[in-house]
Amino acid sequence: MSAHGAADAVAKAADVLAEAARTGRPCPPVRALLPESDVEAAYAVQRLYVERALAEGRRPVGRKIGLTSPAVQRQLGVGQPDFGVLFADMAVPEGRPIAPGRLLQPKVEAEVALVLGADLPHREPTAADLLRATAFALPALEIVDSRVAGWDISIVDTVADNASSGLFVLGGTPVPLDRVDLRAVQMTLTKNGETASRGTGADCLGSPLTAALWLASTLSGLGDPLRAGDVVLTGALGPMAVAAEGDEFTARIDGLGMVTTAFAPSTTEGTGA
Repeated sequence: MSAHGAADAVAKAADVLAEAARTGRPCPPVRALLPESDVEAAYAVQRLYVERALAEGRRPVGRKIGLTSPAVQRQLGVGQPDFGVLFADMAVPEGRPIAPGRLLQPKVEAEVALVLGADLPHREPTAADLLRATAFALPALEIVDSRVAGWDISIVDTVADNASSGLFVLGGTPVPLDRVDLRAVQMTLTKNGETASRGTGADCLGSPLTAALWLASTLSGLGDPLRAGDVVLTGALGPMAVAAEGDEFTARIDGLGMVTTAFAPSTTEGTGA
């Protein structure tokens, strides 16, 4: 494919995903629009999405890491994670229900969030660099979403779709890293009071810190390093759970505490009699 043709394909894929988000109607997979298995082209779509978001005045507040589960990597035929961009309007405060129709096909997963207190500009950051730069950890819920119908995604689809980002919820009690072993933490995610998922820190690339170090290294190599104040969602600690209107979710992570969110039910006003 020529450079001009590749640019047209990237723009077309971005337009299709944007239209799905705008209308609330999921689209067919965008991998058919891009060179086969071309992850770089998919990241070009993501960058175009970010450029448009910035032009609209949206504020980036961090990054999310996806594909941290070896099982999911095998499913999509890849050997590494991916990443997407978090914006301020994706953050949902605890206690504020998620409005019906805000997302297309939401699923919930429990994660460890890191909040940075310093930049990580080094081209090859070390684990010590990451530990020094991290101000604290929080329990988090990521509400992933896909603009692609039926979650029929490949690595190309999810990367182009900003790593299937949706919303996120952070717990409210910061925990310094010297007070918790993130590799050993146990996680339980409940849906409407019933256990929906379990996992450990080791289920996230061996440790959430390993995932965050991969992200820091990848972004610094791209000339767009993590900065002080960034939120990093390090990846799921266990399987995700499908969400619907009226559902309530709580994640408990040993040493970090708990975080909750709820999907508001649809309300239908009666005509009265």
